[in-house]
Amino acid sequence: MIRINQLKLDIHHTEADLKAKILKTLRIKEDALLSYIIKKQSIDARKKPTLFYVYAVDVILKNEPAFQKRLRSLKNSNIQIQKEPVPYKIQVSGTQPLKYRPVVIGTGPAGLFCGYQLALLGYRPILLERGASVEERMQDVEKFWTDGILNPNSNVQFGEGGAGTFSDGKLNTLVHDTYGRNTRVLEIFVEHGAPKEILYQNKPHIGTDILAKVVKHMRECIIANGGEVRFHSQVTEVLMDHDQEEPSLVGLRICDSVTKMEEILETDLAVLAIGHSARDTFSMLLDKGIPMEAKSFAVGVRMEHPQHMINDNQYGTDNSKGLPPAAYKLTTNLSNGRGVYTFCMCPGGYVVNASSESGRLAVNGMSYHDRGGANANSAVIVTVTPDDYGSTGALAGMEFQRRLEEAAYQAGGGRIPAQLFEDFCKNRPSIGAKGVEPQMKGAYCFGNVRQIFPEELAASLEEGIKAFDYKLPGYSRPDAIVSGVESRTSSPVRIPRDETMQSSLRGLYPCGEGAGYAGGITSAAIDGLKVAESIAKKYRIFDKGTKA
Repeated sequence: MIRINQLKLDIHHTEADLKAKILKTLRIKEDALLSYIIKKQSIDARKKPTLFYVYAVDVILKNEPAFQKRLRSLKNSNIQIQKEPVPYKIQVSGTQPLKYRPVVIGTGPAGLFCGYQLALLGYRPILLERGASVEERMQDVEKFWTDGILNPNSNVQFGEGGAGTFSDGKLNTLVHDTYGRNTRVLEIFVEHGAPKEILYQNKPHIGTDILAKVVKHMRECIIANGGEVRFHSQVTEVLMDHDQEEPSLVGLRICDSVTKMEEILETDLAVLAIGHSARDTFSMLLDKGIPMEAKSFAVGVRMEHPQHMINDNQYGTDNSKGLPPAAYKLTTNLSNGRGVYTFCMCPGGYVVNASSESGRLAVNGMSYHDRGGANANSAVIVTVTPDDYGSTGALAGMEFQRRLEEAAYQAGGGRIPAQLFEDFCKNRPSIGAKGVEPQMKGAYCFGNVRQIFPEELAASLEEGIKAFDYKLPGYSRPDAIVSGVESRTSSPVRIPRDETMQSSLRGLYPCGEGAGYAGGITSAAIDGLKVAESIAKKYRIFDKGTKA
């Protein structure tokens, strides 16, 4: 196989233009080209207003050995001999029998992909989700945005698909992956309804509308392969056996969030993929003696600008027709030692009420697949450490989040509080928009967002946003909309696990973002696959003849 890197074409090129470029670069005739596949696509805007699409392409030739012999004569370092990619594989090599079916707690990306892989391998997992199915959940969330009545178990944070379902659906990750897990995650998304372009786009995204369909199709595949998915099933207690050398898991207490009926589910293996907002579960685990530790994360605001302003800046004025809505990523280090950076940027998106607890308010960003909204929004966040939390203990970061969310709820009277950036800097309430109109899901009102934060954090956000203006002119425009609070950037705790992926409670496998081992949809899904691999190395496939 031949890999061609750095194939540049005009932004308005056709597929025929790409094929012609391949033939010209390799100096071959059309009949010598058997096929090609795009491996990467990105936009080069470094010389705007002149823009290019840049490709990496794998090519299959009719007589590749002959071509390889004359490869050196082409004197083009962007043409390379490419080894066939090693496909992701997971094999069952474990010998220890399972007394009961394995359980996966949570159906966000980590739990969903772990359960999906276990089902394909024949383990017949039981997936427990405290919230609703994605279809029911979409209705609950839309109802909350309309009437403000929160369902504490079915909302933007809880329910099938996890918090990422109501986001931009970004699928890029900083995880260095040499095992093919990242590619496999994207392939699974495509197999269940995502567009194939995510396999090669530089910064792939799905969007809330498509992601919901993918999640449903994955659930149907789990069930078709012997798994089971139980909704409205919250784990309220882990049951353990202390009579052995090490405490071990023997069961889970489950409460039906609708009927309030309880049951005991016997199991010797549970994957703990609860997400970053399961605060009651964190408290229960701490009470049961599961080791946990507070970790650093980041908090801040959502910032809205007109999408056309971002397009003009990133692509060049009047040069964005036919291109996807532009994105950005900004970061700066402040003199006080803190870092301020943008996170979860949503081109053509909406700021959404992402609350999950009564009397507390959090926001997030969301885009549909077409990213067709009038505004771009992004979290602008500042790093916080246990030194900022005002208390000690494993859940100090969680309590810090809660205090900020209570302040946000009060600032907006239960609605999303919004403020013009000019007023944020002057610490005065805003009374309305002056150019940029908020694009929000859920009721909002103007007020004073700055007073949600301790002054050091508010001042850091102000300084960081002003610094971003040097990198993206207009970013600190007076009429930009600031809203808050963005407090769920990542888990405030980490649940330690050993090299077998288990906690000190044998049989309990902390997994994904909630346990502190991921930071987005793809990295959480990858962690779910890693836990499934660890289980497959230790345990035999569940014997259908044993106790279910």
